[in-house]
Amino acid sequence: MLSKIPKWNMALLIILLSEILIFGLINPRFWNISILLNSFNDFIGIAIIGFFVTLVMITGGIDISGGSIIGLTSVVVGILSQVVGLNIWVALVLAILAGGLCGLLNGVLIAYGRVQAMVITLGGMLLYSGIAIVLVGLSGVSAYEGISGFSQGFSNIAYGTVFGIPNSVVLFVVMFVIAYILLHRTKYGRYIFLTGINQNAAEYSGINTKKVIASTYVLSGISAGVAGVMLTSYLGSARADFGGEYLMPILTVVVLGGTLITGGKGGVVGTALASIIVGFMQIGLQMGGVSTQYIGLATGSLLIISVAILGISPEFKNNVRKLVSPKKISGGKV
Repeated sequence: MLSKIPKWNMALLIILLSEILIFGLINPRFWNISILLNSFNDFIGIAIIGFFVTLVMITGGIDISGGSIIGLTSVVVGILSQVVGLNIWVALVLAILAGGLCGLLNGVLIAYGRVQAMVITLGGMLLYSGIAIVLVGLSGVSAYEGISGFSQGFSNIAYGTVFGIPNSVVLFVVMFVIAYILLHRTKYGRYIFLTGINQNAAEYSGINTKKVIASTYVLSGISAGVAGVMLTSYLGSARADFGGEYLMPILTVVVLGGTLITGGKGGVVGTALASIIVGFMQIGLQMGGVSTQYIGLATGSLLIISVAILGISPEFKNNVRKLVSPKKISGGKV
């Protein structure tokens, strides 16, 4: 059974178990199941966006606008419910749809406009954060304090439980299952992989690669909208700067999860494991007394190491093997 698990996912699983063991030895409270489950609230946004950014990167693209979409959807929820007076659940749905529209704009410009994904999503990151700041200003609320006064029912999205399991864990599992089915169990998922491996060949085989690429950005935008709603519920206020520090962690969990930045290879199982690794690492370092300013250093190191390992070319690996392995020459070995 273990032989069926991809080597990279197995390595991630070993890292996760080692992480739990080491941090538990440093601080035994880390082994408290309730603490670990409740810690999902701290990285649920990174995880659910990471699931669908995985789809984007498998097509050969990249989406760095997720953090800004979180801030925008948070502000939309706050303004529609607290300023305009809409029902909170209607505001919630509209905010998630706003995230999807941001993703649609990204996807259309990238897939149909043939503009580089990095350029568009970088512009989108600045645009969406700017719109969020303007909306807060127009609402007459202090950007620093944000929009507060949400109902207890809305707060229960983050703090509630289902059969004793925190809602953040439930949401993690639900979004993971959706992403896993889409990518690994449907024809749509096969189209995503084929597009990333060779877009021209995929088009010649009859796949509408433009629609496939655009749809992955829409899904990424929707997931960022869900993350924005969840973060707003968790922190109890709506602010434009929510998600501002999510860029590097999102890319880290996707790349650490085994998705190639060049496209064509990856999976949401690895992203899920990497999300938990990064999330547990953050809480473990905090419980171990490490200053929060060094947590970003650890996350950045993980990103660099994973990119280096996954991005090494086969030719380089072969050259290394030749250097470290005994060379046979006439008359014996050296």
